[in-house]
Amino acid sequence: MMSDRVDHIGIAVNDVVEVARFYSEALGVEVSEPEFEPTEGVKIAFLPTSSGLVELLEPVNEASAIRKFLDNRGEGMHHICFEVLDIEAAMRQVVAFGAQLIDEKPRHGRGGRKLAFVHPKSAHGVLIELLELGKE
Repeated sequence: MMSDRVDHIGIAVNDVVEVARFYSEALGVEVSEPEFEPTEGVKIAFLPTSSGLVELLEPVNEASAIRKFLDNRGEGMHHICFEVLDIEAAMRQVVAFGAQLIDEKPRHGRGGRKLAFVHPKSAHGVLIELLELGKE
């Protein structure tokens, strides 16, 4: 079901520009220009690495799941995203194991790729995103 790759790690932040500047200037890491993701209500910037992306997520409205996360937990790791070959098969496998999905059916994310989330209560406190392999 899984590929051998973590697609990205999502980090919830209060100010994506400020955090991007830290990674860029203090650590010398390349950071993409922030972009708006309307379906999730966030501004995002990416830090490409040789083993996947780091995704910085800033909420742009009070309804954003990232806003709720920041209000409850503060800045930090929000989720880890694993690539899967077949999203529906991956979801069935997770449910068969007894884990709870947040999504009953796949949704479409950035680039139109199908994704679904595994509830952190079922994954030892970590929100897991399953992202179907595909072209962006």
